[in-house]
Amino acid sequence: MHSHGGHRKQSAALLSIVSNSSLVVGKLAVGLVCSSVAVISEAVHSASDLMASIIAYAAVRMSDSPPDEDHPYGHGKIESISSLAEALLIFAAALYIVYEAVHKLLKPPASSPPLYLAMGVMAVSVVVNFFISRHLRKVGKETDSQALLADSEHLKVDVITAAGVFLGLGLAQLTGKTWLDPAAALGVALLIFRAAWDLSVEALQPLMDARLPVDEEKQVRDVLNGDPRVLGYHKLRTRKSGSQRHVDVHVQLDDDITLLEAHQVTEDLEDEIRKLLPMLLINIHVEPYLAEMQHQLEVHGLRPEELNQKEFPSN
Repeated sequence: MHSHGGHRKQSAALLSIVSNSSLVVGKLAVGLVCSSVAVISEAVHSASDLMASIIAYAAVRMSDSPPDEDHPYGHGKIESISSLAEALLIFAAALYIVYEAVHKLLKPPASSPPLYLAMGVMAVSVVVNFFISRHLRKVGKETDSQALLADSEHLKVDVITAAGVFLGLGLAQLTGKTWLDPAAALGVALLIFRAAWDLSVEALQPLMDARLPVDEEKQVRDVLNGDPRVLGYHKLRTRKSGSQRHVDVHVQLDDDITLLEAHQVTEDLEDEIRKLLPMLLINIHVEPYLAEMQHQLEVHGLRPEELNQKEFPSN
């Protein structure tokens, strides 16, 4: 059963699909009528964004599925995989735009039809994508959805590229210099390459189990450092899978407390950390303080000054 946040993510992704579908049809029709490679390149760009929106929609539906026997940690990484797939689509779209623009620069037409219609569809694209991008970003941040945030970034690039094409078409219309049209398309392609690269790097981080942001890890450490019952800790490991955060840590407690007391300490620590970090799965391994210090000294050779601090090097 999907959560309210899951329904919001799906609705936002569907809105992006409808918007991109309309823009693809409009840009392609106008680009063909006006013989504008810049507008056609924008149609291709919107088509890649449409595919990305469809992937994002499928990803947010699947990522919200609960853990099962084959996927005990859930399905959160599907969002990162979808973001990487979207980036590859955008790379492909940019390569096609470069091909078309270079072809038209090498063989420019003798004249071009009026470009007012093309400028109009670009203006509409700027306005529509600006508001859709803002909505996707808002929902993506509130639900911590990487797929929606990636889709928002695509549309933000669309706003910039459509504005650039609008400017290039306007200059071509005013000056009669037809080469400005494919030149604008090349500018679009460069921006798309940069966006695709940034998106690829961001999507790979969760797939490679990169640690949580420094400020989030600090919140975990602050809880551990602030509890007087925690005499020491190490092997703090964090990662993210979709919107789900994972934390593992070894904590040292007084050697003489009961199992029931140790369990209560871990429950309290988990509750405090969950208040700070939403969508959190945390696993705390309890160790006896003095016995662990002796182990670190004899087996790993840690110096006494290293053992006197609350967090000591992991071994």
